[in-house]
Amino acid sequence: MSVLTHTRPRPDLEAYREATTLPFPELVKRLSDLIGKKATAYIASVKDVRAVERWMSGASPYKNAENRLRLAFQIAKVLSQYEGQDVARAWLTGLNPELDDRVPIRLLREEEPEAIGPQILSAVRAFLAGG
Repeated sequence: MSVLTHTRPRPDLEAYREATTLPFPELVKRLSDLIGKKATAYIASVKDVRAVERWMSGASPYKNAENRLRLAFQIAKVLSQYEGQDVARAWLTGLNPELDDRVPIRLLREEEPEAIGPQILSAVRAFLAGG
C-alpha cells in the first residue's frame, strides 16, 4: 500500500473543501496562479483574460463559469499539491487515457461539470495512485 493511499484515501478532499468554500474572486485568482489566466478564461468559455481579471476584482460570473472554475480549481489544486504546477498544467492539456484520450481542459470547457466532473476526478485519483 502506498503512503499516499494509506495516509489519504481521497487526496482530493482537501482541494474539494477549498474549492467549495473560497469566495469566487479568490478562487479565480488562485486558479489563475496555478494554470494561468488564459487557461482559466478558456475553461470559463470567455474570449480573453479581461473577464478573469474582472472576476478577481469581484465581478459576478456569468453562464456556468463558476461551477466550471470551482471544479477546475479542485483538479489543479490537488494535482499541483502532489505533483507540482507543471505536471498539473500538462495533465490538464494532454490526451488522457483514463478519459478515452480526451483532453481534460476541453472537457471542463465543453461538458456540464455535473456530468463530466466524476470522470475527470476519477482520472485524477487514478493518476495520483500511479495507474
